Amino acid sequence: MADLIRLLPDSVANQIAAGEVIQRPASAVKELLENAVDAGATEIELILKDAGRTLIQLVDNGCGMSGMDARMCFERHATSKITRADDLFRIRTLGFRGEALASIAAISQVELKTRKQEDEIGTCLIVEGSEVKSQTACSCPTGTSIQVKNLFFNVPARRNFLKSNTAEIRHIIDDFYRIAMVYNNVRFSMYHNDKLLHQLFPSNRKQRIVSLLGQQYNQRLIPVDHDTDDLKITGFIGKPEFARKKRGEQYFFVNGRYIRHPYLNHSLENAFHELLPADTYPTYFIYIDVDPKNIDVNIHPTKTEVNFLDSKLIYAVLKSAVKMALGKHSITPTIDFDVEQSLDLAPPDPDREIKNPFERPEKQFNPFEQSSPAGFGDPRRQKKINIENWEKLYDTSGTQTEIPESISVTSAWQQDEAENGQVKVFQVQNNFIVTNIKTGIVIIDQHNAHERILYEQFLDRLKNEKKASQQELFPRNITFSSSDVEIVNELLDEFNILGYQLNKLSQNTFVVNGVPEGMQDEDLQEALDQVLENYKQNLLELNLNKKINLARSMAVRMAVRPGKRLHIEEMDRIIDELFACQVPEITPDGAKTYTILKTDDLKELFK
Repeated sequence: MADLIRLLPDSVANQIAAGEVIQRPASAVKELLENAVDAGATEIELILKDAGRTLIQLVDNGCGMSGMDARMCFERHATSKITRADDLFRIRTLGFRGEALASIAAISQVELKTRKQEDEIGTCLIVEGSEVKSQTACSCPTGTSIQVKNLFFNVPARRNFLKSNTAEIRHIIDDFYRIAMVYNNVRFSMYHNDKLLHQLFPSNRKQRIVSLLGQQYNQRLIPVDHDTDDLKITGFIGKPEFARKKRGEQYFFVNGRYIRHPYLNHSLENAFHELLPADTYPTYFIYIDVDPKNIDVNIHPTKTEVNFLDSKLIYAVLKSAVKMALGKHSITPTIDFDVEQSLDLAPPDPDREIKNPFERPEKQFNPFEQSSPAGFGDPRRQKKINIENWEKLYDTSGTQTEIPESISVTSAWQQDEAENGQVKVFQVQNNFIVTNIKTGIVIIDQHNAHERILYEQFLDRLKNEKKASQQELFPRNITFSSSDVEIVNELLDEFNILGYQLNKLSQNTFVVNGVPEGMQDEDLQEALDQVLENYKQNLLELNLNKKINLARSMAVRMAVRPGKRLHIEEMDRIIDELFACQVPEITPDGAKTYTILKTDDLKELFK
C-alpha cells in the first residue's frame, strides 16, 4: 500500500498559516502597524482603498531594512526580536513570531520599499503569493513603505466571506485605535478612498483618546494611577452616568499591547458595583505595566490574549486602583438610578426668604374644588371631586371593610372605567398593560409591544420613502467617532427618511435640524449613539439588509421604556396599534409582546 502522509508544498502551507494570522484586512493592518511601531517610527501613514480589499499601504519613518533583511522578512519564522526560547519571557516589542509578513505575502501582491538611514539607496521587493517576483535597488526615503494589493486574490473563498466595506473599515478602525491609544507620541494619519479619517499629533494619552472618540469624552473620563512594586496601572475610566448598553469602549493594554482578558474585565466591573444602572457596562482605558517575565504573550496567533503569572494579584490591584479613582472624585455607591431624573431637584438657595408653609396664598381657597391629583390619568380628563356625603369618607363605625394597601389598585394602577363600571385598561408595575377581552384578559409588555409597532412603522417609511420629521427650534451639533461616521454616511438617506435631518458640519460633526416625529429624547447624542451601537451589533450577529437593521435599531432605542407610567390614551393607542401590526405576537428579535389569560385559567389559579 502506498504511503499516505506527505509534506505540503510551501505555497499551500503558507496559505494555511496565513488563515490563522490574517483573517480580514484589519488583521493585515494590525500587523503592519505593529511592525512600524517596533521599527521606532515617529510618523505613520495608513492609506486604504475599498476597506483594504484593493489596497493597504503603510508608510513609516522607522529604521528601515537592508536588502538582505527585506528579503528575509518574508520568510516564515524569520524575526529579529528573539533568538532562543527564553527570550519569549523578555518581550517588549509588539511582534516577535516572524509570521506577519510571510502570511500577508502568501495571500496578496506585495510591494516593499525600504532604506536604512546609513544607506544611500534602498531596496524594492515585489512578492506575489509567497513568490518573489523581483528585488531591485531603488531611491526612497528612510523608513519603509509597503503596499498590500488585492488581499486574498489567490484564496477567493476567503475573499467571499468578507463583510461589507462599512463593516470591514470598522474593524480596521478598531485596530487602528488600539495602536494609536498606546503610542500617543507617534503622529498617525489615516486615509480611506482618498478621504482623511484621522490626523493625530503627538499628545498625552487623554488628548489622544479624545481625538479618536470625540470631544465629549473630555468631561467623561476619570484618571486612574496606581503604582506598586510588582506593577503599575494607569489610564482612565468613564463616569458611571455615561455607562453604555453594549460593551464598546473597553480597552486593556499590557506593556503597550492591546489584550482581551475576561478575568480583569470582571475585576473592573466589580469595582463599579452598585454604581451602574442595570444592564450597562463601564467605559475604561487601562494601561498595565508589568515585568515581562510575569506574563506569557505567546498563547494566541494574534497576540491578543496573555497569561499572568499571578492573575489574582492583578485582579486585586486593578479593583483597588479603580475604587481609589472613584473615591477621589466623590463617586460613591449612593447614586439611585431608579429616581425619576425630572425630580432630581437642586438644593434651595441658602439666602432665599423662608415662607410659612401653612399660609394660604388665596383667601377663597377651597380644597374640595381641586382637580384630581397629578399623575392619575391624563390631566385633560380630570374631574371635580364630589363633596356630597363627604362624611362617609371618614366613617369609623366599622361597617366598612378595610382594603390592604398592597392590593389597593386605585393608588397603584391607572384605571379607566367603562360605562358599566368595569375596569377597561390599567397598568401594572409601570411595565405591563392589562385589558379585558371576551375570553379573559390580555397582558401586554409595553416595551416589546411598542418596539413591534415602531419597527413596522419605520420599515414602512423606509420602503415607501415616507418622510416624517419635526423641525428643531435650535439646531444641535453631535459628534461621532470615525468608525461611526462611516456608518452615518452610509445611512444618511435612510436617517433623513426616518426624520433625522443630518447635515455634515466637519469630518466627525453633524448638525441636526430635525428629529423623528414624537421623539422625546433630550440627549440626542446618546440616542443616536445607541442606535448606531444596535446597528453595529446586528451587523456582527445577523445578516440583515441595512433598512431592516436600521428599523430594528431605531425601534429598540425609541420604544417606551419599562418602568414608564403611561396615560390611558397612551395605553389605548399601544393596544390599537399593536393589533393592527402584521405580526403583533412578537418583537423583531422574537420576544413575546403579549399573553392571554383565559377565564378558565384564572379560575384554575384559585382552586
